[in-house]
Parts: sequence; C-alpha cells; structure tokens
Amino acid sequence: MSLDQLDVRKSALLVIDLQNAFIHEEGTLGVSGIDTKRLSTIVSPLHKLITRCQNAGVPVIWTKQEHFATDHNRARKKLAGHTSKRKQVSALAGSWDEEFVDELKPLSEVNPEFVIRKHRFGAFYETRLEMMLKMLGVQHLFVTGATTNACVETSIREAYLRDYDVIAVDDCISGVNGEWEETAKKVWAQYLCEMSDSSAMIEWIDSQTEPRVLEYGHQLILVDNIDTSVKFYTEQLGFTIRPAKPLADGRAFTAFHQGIALTQGREGGHRQLDHIAFEVNDVRAMSAKLKSAGVKFFNELHNGPYGLTIYIADPDGTKVELYQVGATAD
Repeated sequence: MSLDQLDVRKSALLVIDLQNAFIHEEGTLGVSGIDTKRLSTIVSPLHKLITRCQNAGVPVIWTKQEHFATDHNRARKKLAGHTSKRKQVSALAGSWDEEFVDELKPLSEVNPEFVIRKHRFGAFYETRLEMMLKMLGVQHLFVTGATTNACVETSIREAYLRDYDVIAVDDCISGVNGEWEETAKKVWAQYLCEMSDSSAMIEWIDSQTEPRVLEYGHQLILVDNIDTSVKFYTEQLGFTIRPAKPLADGRAFTAFHQGIALTQGREGGHRQLDHIAFEVNDVRAMSAKLKSAGVKFFNELHNGPYGLTIYIADPDGTKVELYQVGATAD
C-alpha cells in the first residue's frame, strides 16, 4: 500500500498493550504456557517506529490494559470468559504485570497524557480515546501492539466503524497463534484496514516531513478597480471578506475567506494568471444567477475533472472555474 495519499499532520500511532502481562516471559501469558518469544519480536521495530513518530511530532497513543482481582461485572457471566483460561488474571491494577515492558517504558513516559487505560479488549470501549483523537485532529490511525486476535483486532474494528483510515503495521503486531494471525490479517485487509510495515511508515514520515509545498494558501490578484471587483466577488459569487493586515506598500487590499485577495494596480493587457478554481454547492443555480447578471462565460455547464463545471470571467477577464463535486451534466 502507498501511504502518499495520507497526511502526517492528521495521523497518530496506536500502541496496544505492550505490557509485561502479554510480552514478558514471566508475565501472565508466559506463565500460562504461551510462547512470548513470538510476541516479543515486535518490541525492537516498535521502539524504532515510536521514536521516529515522536521525533516527527506524530502522536503516539498507548493503551494499558488493567483488570481488578474482583470484577463484579464480569462475574455476572454464566459462561467462562477468556481470563479463566489463563493461570491468573492478567494486568492487575498496580502490578508489575500491568506495566509497559522495560524496553518501551521510557518512550511511554514522553507524553504520559497519551496513555489510555482500558478494561476490555477494545481501545475505544468506554475510554477517552475517541475524544482524544478528535482533539488531536486525527483521521489516519496506524495500529500496532498485542495481541493480534483479541485487543488489536477489536480496536481495528472499532476504529473502522468510526470511519478512521486504519493502517495495521504488520511487523509491529503479534499474537499467540500464527494460524489465527494469518487468517485475521487476511480478513482485515479485505474489510477493515490497509496493511503496511514499520519501514514503509518511517519512509513515509521522512518524505512527509521534508521541506515541501503542502496545499493552496492564497492568491493575490491585480485588478483595475477594486470596488467593482469586490462587488462582483461578494454579490455574484457569494464571497465573504475576512479581516487582513493591509499591504506594506499601502495599496487598497481586500481578502476573502474563499482563498483569494484583490489589490489595485493591474496593467492593461497584462495576463495575471490562467484561472482560479473553487468548489460550489449548486453550480446550476450559480450558472443561472451569473447569466442573469450578464457575466461572461468561457464555458457553459459541462463535465469537468472535478464534477459539473462552468468557466466564467471576472470584471478583469480572469478565468474562474466553478465546479460541483458529484454532479454531472446528464
């Protein structure tokens, strides 16, 4: 999978349950007969990935599974739960079993506010994770941790159902059974997420954090008469004026929330730009309004690259593209 379509500024890394209970040979899974060597293989690539994310300012969010010796809610169940299949209840509150593994513990302390305590498989289930992701502006969630078929899979499903872009970092996820894990990842790739690995993610972070143009900022247009042009953009196209500092040279200047600004000083016959483009919500109604106002059209309604499109001229002859995503001429 190519990560190029994602934005590192809207991304976070989720590290699920890298605790002694599930990774250390003396933790609950280890003393219950599970091969923790397989589980612990993710520690080294995770250390490298977490470090790179933290250095790049990508939020690293940790879940810490926590249980109580007496759980009255779980005790109501008539059928035995998964905890009864282990030698002991895992990750008891305040225990060594609950702590993050030594290799990663210092990294978890970099931003202690990013540690989420959970009491069941899912990272979202009755935790503050969803609100935290909203506050951080996260849309793309990279998922790592243990164990594959329980806490990791549950969290991936929860994230997918909340419409996050979910990416499972393959070499940073481990489980107790290789066959189960292989099947799970096939299902994930079909229904729930994209699969990647830590090397690809680090390369993507490197490319995203190199000096580069990110997105359209604004465009300053020279006009013959700023009052005439401001009236056109506000009355005919519905632009709204935003507060802005005056130009340093004192020229008349008006900026719009829609991304362009106007200033006086256009020279006759001088072409300023090819065209500017804006998405609109009802291009047919806009077309009718502009025609009734006597606005010049370069192109009538047609199917353009972004949707149903018209090209018009502003008072200085600048070509303006107006398009409606999802609409067609048919």
